[in-house]
Amino acid sequence: MSEARNPKSVRLAVAQTPVREDPRDVEALRGSGREVRALMREANAQGARIVHFPEGAICFPSKFVMSVDGPGAVGPADWDRCQWPVLQSELAAIAELARELRLWTVIASVHRLTGPNRPHNSIYVISDHGEVVTRYDERLLSKTKVSYMYSPGVSPVTFEVDDVRFGCLLGMEIHYPELFAEYEKLDVDCVLFSTSGTPGNTAAQAQGHATVNSYWVSLSVPSQHSATAPSGIVAPNGEWLARCPADNSPSVAVMNLDNSSEAAAGAVTYGRPWRREARSGIYTEHQVSDPRSEDRTAAF
Repeated sequence: MSEARNPKSVRLAVAQTPVREDPRDVEALRGSGREVRALMREANAQGARIVHFPEGAICFPSKFVMSVDGPGAVGPADWDRCQWPVLQSELAAIAELARELRLWTVIASVHRLTGPNRPHNSIYVISDHGEVVTRYDERLLSKTKVSYMYSPGVSPVTFEVDDVRFGCLLGMEIHYPELFAEYEKLDVDCVLFSTSGTPGNTAAQAQGHATVNSYWVSLSVPSQHSATAPSGIVAPNGEWLARCPADNSPSVAVMNLDNSSEAAAGAVTYGRPWRREARSGIYTEHQVSDPRSEDRTAAF
């Protein structure tokens, strides 16, 4: 476990980008790729070691655009409508820039499977050598996604940058605390959550997950949602320590994830270990057999 007496630190950039919804639109896909690469350069200029992008950073295919029953109704997605070669070339250019900048890049995209299987909704983890070192596939999909669009993933994913361990979540998974608890058990120092926008107070939930698990949470959202919930980084004590502007602009927020910092040390050194100990069964030896305990109607 990360503790302040054995501090870990890495400089993270979280991005917000415009998210487009038509994977048939070649120019839109190209434009998204250019915007992502521009923000990668900005993150690098600010000293980031790793940059984190939202769900749909290149394209978040609309359920209406993809529907065989659309555009007025939602039905099974026709993935032949996607400009796969263009999407793949943009991702390849992003990987090449990650290599040039020596910048770890975490970016969500559709991951094509062998037909007739539906694709995954995924997050690629691209190393500072420009290689895909792992991929997270969204597991707890929305009803529309699982009914008509995607194949669900099956497992959590972790990776390390400079000894700091990260986990990934995606889409609507902010609503599932068990997934965040799972990553706590896997000893992550930070969860990277990418979304295209989800009902509920996403920012408050990110703070809650960071606080109860005593780790960092990076929230990456589309720039068009930034007025209500801009991208940002939550410390293990639940405080927002970096946020993008709430003005719909493409941007990055950059900061050091430092477990010896004031916002992290107490939660990481004391809160997280104690909660683990409390869950280990330590209370059993202190439990008593007492009729006044067993009688729940006993008055005062």
